[in-house]
Amino acid sequence: MAGRVSIGQGAQFLDALTRVSNRSGVSQDIFETAMGFLDIECRAGGLWLPAQGLWLDPRRRRTGPEPVVVTHAHADHIGAHRQVILTRPTARFMRLRLGGRRAERIVAFGEPLTLEGPAGLYTLTLLPAGHILGSAMAFVQSDVGSLLYTGDFKLRAGGAAEPCDLSLVSSCDTLVMETTFGLPRYRFPPATAVWEAIHGFCRETLDQGGTPVLLAYSLGKSQEVLVGLGNAGFAVALDRDCHRIARLYEELGFPLPPYALWETSPAPGTVVVCAPNAARARRISPLTRPRLAAVTGWAMDTACRHRYGVDAAFPLSDHADFSELLELVDHVRPRRVWTLHGFAADFASTLRERGFDARTLGQPDQLSLGLPPAPT
Repeated sequence: MAGRVSIGQGAQFLDALTRVSNRSGVSQDIFETAMGFLDIECRAGGLWLPAQGLWLDPRRRRTGPEPVVVTHAHADHIGAHRQVILTRPTARFMRLRLGGRRAERIVAFGEPLTLEGPAGLYTLTLLPAGHILGSAMAFVQSDVGSLLYTGDFKLRAGGAAEPCDLSLVSSCDTLVMETTFGLPRYRFPPATAVWEAIHGFCRETLDQGGTPVLLAYSLGKSQEVLVGLGNAGFAVALDRDCHRIARLYEELGFPLPPYALWETSPAPGTVVVCAPNAARARRISPLTRPRLAAVTGWAMDTACRHRYGVDAAFPLSDHADFSELLELVDHVRPRRVWTLHGFAADFASTLRERGFDARTLGQPDQLSLGLPPAPT
């Protein structure tokens, strides 16, 4: 858990997990690239590839016949779409979080899927992104060119996700990447040091007769925190949302340390892990001398403790830090880069300084011309 996953490694672990495992309308920003690049449009809170008839992570519901790639099951990447392409864990998480019925095409990591769009046949391959269990990058290959869409990703080894593996992508024409932590100040310390600090906070709180409460998002982060605490011998209680997702992790074949459901007062000596909204709902008030800590990459900001209203903050993230963003670009060697989310403009500028053709989706300096309308 402490090290970094080298790009292309982690195959045995991956194989085991794979086995078990605005309103609707067109954005003002329509982007077309020169010959050799795939057309990309920003629509419906996600990306649309018109020549392939393929959606990538649209936030708004898509009810047409065109398939939707859902890279992972966090709330800002899912919707009640008509038909989806996704991994088995993501499908299970979507059923839990959204309910309803949809046509699911479940694809294993590394399995090339041949599809037909308006411009002909193309290949879609999902690759492990290292973000949360089941998270995927989408690699699209056609006669025109290739495109890698990262979704949310992380190159560092984590405790609750398949390791990122880009061994099938030695280069691509277009890279569309998330840049949540796209500034140089977001270089995370080694995971071993972060875990030492988290363990120290928990021991100190328990020794003083208090209850350590770690705030972590219910899907992915809370399971990673559970693994890090359980491996160090701590007793852990999870709030209801974190608990039901932990149960699903186990159903998917992902082993977790022992944990209990936090309903009232946990047993003495227990560390409570809960989603941030549980703390905002004042559920922690009955706990004995609670001390709160946020587990988030934003802990690199000095104002994080004040913003979250906590006693401590620890920079453990399921996103790539600045160094990993650069590492990914250097590995993929794209001819063109589009940046999304977070400090997208800053990171695009950094890449241009390094000699890459890099731009930010949604910025006015991008190329624009009329493309065929996308279905709604």
